[in-house]
Amino acid sequence: MRKHPIRRIVLGSAATVSGVVLLLALKMPYAPWEAERTSAAQPPAAGAPAAPGAGGAASPGAPAGDPAGGGPAGGGPAGGDPAGGGEAAAPGGGQGAGGGGGGAPAQEAPRTVTGDLVTTEYGPVQARITLTGGKITAADAAQAPSGNPQTESITARAVPELGKKAVQAQSAEIDTVSGATFTSEGYKKSLQSALDKAGG
Repeated sequence: MRKHPIRRIVLGSAATVSGVVLLLALKMPYAPWEAERTSAAQPPAAGAPAAPGAGGAASPGAPAGDPAGGGPAGGGPAGGDPAGGGEAAAPGGGQGAGGGGGGAPAQEAPRTVTGDLVTTEYGPVQARITLTGGKITAADAAQAPSGNPQTESITARAVPELGKKAVQAQSAEIDTVSGATFTSEGYKKSLQSALDKAGG
């Protein structure tokens, strides 16, 4: 049985086309029609918003003049960090000259000074004072006339009064107590010696 030449040509052409299609399929990762189908299913997002901070867009709420939203243009506030990072140091922070260590100066402790013993007609008198910060804060007598009820009565009245006058006057220039002249004069002399000792 003899074959027709036309049929042979048709079969050869079909084999050639099949080979070309097979080669194209091996070279392409996917068929061209699949690419068209994928492109049609996912159209480009023309109206998609740009990511925050991308392309120099200002962040929401960022002050005008700073594209990155990091504060006013030109760095941090005047007197602060030039890079705008961190807070400016609070005035008076830390211990500097004149800071005084943050505490009040220590107050001078009270001290007691006793004057010289002065002899009077009714007995010896010796003034005693308490000083705080250079001022008389209390005054009384280490010794005072005694020996009989009348003298002790005068002393009990005169000494507290003389002490009060000394605190008020801050000196030995005080008035005598009525009815206790000798005791008052002896007390003033002793008080003056106590002040001299305290000052020296």
